[in-house]
Order: sequence, then structure tokens, then C-alpha cells
Amino acid sequence: MIKKLFSPIALVILLLAITSCNNKPKQDTSNSTDSTSLNLMKEKVAQFATVKLSTDLSKLTEKERQMIPILLEVAQIMDELYWKQSLGDKKAFLDTISDPYAKQFAMINYGPWERLNDNKAFINGVGEKPKGVNFYPLDITKEEFEAYNDKNKTNLYTIIQRGEDGKLKTVWYHEAYKAELEKAAELINKAATLAEDAGLKKYLELRAKALLSSDYLASDMAWMDMKTNGIDFVVGPIENYEDALYGYKAAFESFVLIKDKEWSKKLDKYISFLPSLQKDLPVDAKYKKEVPGTSSDLGVYDAIFYGGDCNSGSKTIAINLPNDERVHLKKGSRRLQLKNSMKAKFDNILMPIAQKLIEPNQLANVKFDAFFNNVMFHEVAHGLGIKNTINKKGAVRTALKDVYSSWEEAKADILGLYMVNKLIEKREIKELTTEDCYVTFMAGIFRSVRFGAASSHGKANMMCFNFFESNGAFTRNTDGTYKVDFAKMKLAVNSWAEKILIYQGNGDYDGALSYLKDNATIKEQLQKELDALKTANIPVDIIFEQGKEALGL
Repeated sequence: MIKKLFSPIALVILLLAITSCNNKPKQDTSNSTDSTSLNLMKEKVAQFATVKLSTDLSKLTEKERQMIPILLEVAQIMDELYWKQSLGDKKAFLDTISDPYAKQFAMINYGPWERLNDNKAFINGVGEKPKGVNFYPLDITKEEFEAYNDKNKTNLYTIIQRGEDGKLKTVWYHEAYKAELEKAAELINKAATLAEDAGLKKYLELRAKALLSSDYLASDMAWMDMKTNGIDFVVGPIENYEDALYGYKAAFESFVLIKDKEWSKKLDKYISFLPSLQKDLPVDAKYKKEVPGTSSDLGVYDAIFYGGDCNSGSKTIAINLPNDERVHLKKGSRRLQLKNSMKAKFDNILMPIAQKLIEPNQLANVKFDAFFNNVMFHEVAHGLGIKNTINKKGAVRTALKDVYSSWEEAKADILGLYMVNKLIEKREIKELTTEDCYVTFMAGIFRSVRFGAASSHGKANMMCFNFFESNGAFTRNTDGTYKVDFAKMKLAVNSWAEKILIYQGNGDYDGALSYLKDNATIKEQLQKELDALKTANIPVDIIFEQGKEALGL
């Protein structure tokens, strides 16, 4: 492992080229092949189940198959850009590690901090992960940022740097990452020439322009209009989870996806229910007055490549995009279910956990179809509720600042469960029961909170779990298994949904922050049970064998 580096600018360099992708500090790796360290890192790597990402490419046309290698190349560029944003110089960092398993684990985590273990450092001497990573100067204070007068400082697509005079300056992504984005745009335009689907072609052309201008609205709108494409390509700076300082900055990522048109067709009917589901939300009318767009669609896909942010830590199994509220209000959003990744997590992780923590006589309620629907309607639920505060505090995202992501994920979790049960009651979903969805949801919480409460998703899950516990939605048996009380669970779902929507609608930052601090933690009893899972050889998550070779190209 790597010993601590002391430097004249110690905390600024942070040992591993964090401050700049041009820095390559010298390291002492004399103990990096210590047998204890090797075994520890080997064990950590072994905690992940490797899944091959592939699909039947014979369903694609010849030109669609020709597009795949081009899109994979663009996705790899997004992956490299994410390294720059979250760490710095990838090669300089990896070159400091001689332990082969530590290097492999660093590749999984995109750096020296274990993402599924509260971002704890696993490389000696690194220290805590900077909350703002490379989006902001390492020495920036919140007071300094608040005092900095620049209208673009909170923009998703800018980074904050120090000029030669030491003062803050704002730099657009298309300027900071010019060479990489120009190459990516060139390749996307090449792929667009092969696109036979008019919607896909338009989206690719507009997305290429967006990478060079940091204006993604037109391409987001075009992405919403795609209906008949066989290939989907999510690319660019999208989610803001990596910015743990403010939640303002978007991280680069990319998915290359192949549509399962038969499964997707089954889900089309649910979109028409969105306005009525919004009206039925268990909260005062003023918190649900917005009308969700119905241009949204639900699609089922096989993922064939993950790059960047979506490939770090816990693997994404469903997508709800775009994130732009302007698009939500005009067109809604698209929800993409990644069926092959979802099934891999259910089989390798969720079901083995359920067998340990769910009461045996409720175990039959844990079903893949319930897991699929819970995840799918989680994504749908992002489009419900309220996007703008009711008291002129602006957008909910802005009003809730750094706690927005945790509360938005909490909303999506609980409204998703609420919605799927409403559709079961309406007999629109006939193959499942509410009991299936409740028990599977509980098993899903156990799966997610194994990651700790460092991520927005983890905090959301712990707030939900603790709320359920305080409202008697489940009981814990003496053998350490959990039993859902179905009647109390229904009441708790409604109450938790109401609380979240009120915090969001009021833009109550102080209240939301206080509640999160008090309730987004894993209590001692649950932690003991989660720790016990470590001896059961249940994978922490999945990692991918992906790319041209995995696809047979």
C-alpha cells in the first residue's frame, strides 16, 4: 500500500494528483505488496460478481451494428473524462500502485476511496475524499463560494478554478475538456451518418453540438422525441451525485443500450396514468398542482456498455432522464429499465440477502417482477410531485441545495412504491400483489444500505427504513429476520410520501437538512445484521465484462 506523502503544499496535492490532471507526485510504494494488503485487496475485489454485458445483435440492422464500435469509443472518452473530474490524472494515480489487487479495486472505484463503504480510503495516506473533487478548488470554503459573484457558478456544466491571482473563476466544460469533447463530437457525428432512425439521427447531431457548447436543452428535447430507435445512447455530463459539496456539477457518463421492443411495448400504457396518479398523491393539493408531461415513455433495454459516473460504485439498473425541469414540464421524461443488469442484481444480490433477512413465510413474496416494477416506478416517480416550490423559493433543486439529491431519491423510492400499488388496486397490474411489492421493497432496502449512507441513494433508503420502523411497518424477529406488517406499511408509505412532498414544496432546506442528519444513519442493530451478511459471500455489487470482445465484435 502507499505511504503518506508529505509535500510543501500537503493538503492541496492530497498525495495522488487530485488537484490537477497534470500533477504526478512521487510515491513510496515499498509496502504495497505486503501479503496482508494483497489478501485484503484480493478479498475486496472478490466481493463483486462479474457479469458479461451482451445481447442479441442480430436484431439490429447492418448500419446499426456498424454504429456500435463508434459509440463504444465515445463512451470510453466519457469514462476518461469522469476520471479527470473525480480524481485527476488516472495514469499517474494508477502508476503509484504496485499491488495488482489494489489497482484493480481502484479501477472499480475510480480512485482510492471505496464508494460502497462510505467513501473510506483504501490506499494508505490518502485522507478523506474531497467533497467537491475537481469541480472546485480543494481549499474553497462555502463562505467564499457564496460570496463569489458569478451567475454561472452553480451551472451544471461549469467548474470553479483559481486564476493566477488566486481569485475564483468559472470555466465551462466545453473549454475545460475541449480536446476530448471535440473528439467525442466528431465520432458522434460519424455515428449519426449511419443512423437510419430519424429520431436517433437528430438526437446524435444535436448531442454532438451540445458537447461543444454546454447547452444540452435541444438535444434533451430530441432525445425525448425518440420512439422507434433500436439503439439508445446516453452521453454527456448528466448526474450530480459526484459533487458532494453542493450537488451542482454534472459528471460525465455514457450508456450504450439495445432496446427490447417487445418488453417496451408492454409498458406503454402506464404513461397515460401519470396525471391521475399525480392527483391521487397523499398530500395537500398545493403540493401536487403541477401536471406531469405525458410525452414520457417507459422502455426496456439491454445495456452493453457503462462508462464514467454510472459505472462507479453501485451500478445503475434504471435511468430517468433528462434531469432538466424545463424538459419535464414540457415533455416529461424517459424511463429506461436495464433488464439484463437488473436481473443480474436480483439473482446475485437481492435474493440471497432476502433469504437471510426476510421472514421465511414472506420469502415467496420476493419476486423479480416486483423488483422490476419497483425500480421502474421509482424512475417514473421522479416526474411526479413538485418541481417548483409553492412559496417563491424557486426550483426545489435550488432551494434544497446540497440535500436535494437525497430527498429526490427518497421521493422516487416511496412514490414509486405508492404508484405500483395503486396500479395493482386498479387491476392494471395483475401479475403481482401489494404484498409482493412491499416485501420486495424491504429486501431492496437491505440491498441498498449495504453501501452505507454516503450516497444520496443510501441516505434516502435509511430515512425510509427508519421512518417505517418508527411507524411499525415491519417487525424484527428474534432470529434477525424481518416481517412486513402490510396494513401499517400502507399507512407508512402514504405518510412518508406526504412528508417528503411537503419538505420539497416548501423548499425547507433547514428542516430537510436537520431531518436528514437525524435519520439518514444505519442504527446499531441493523448494522450488525448487515455485517453478518459479509460472511455469507453475497456480492457487494456487480462489475462488467464489456466492450467489443464481450459483444463478439
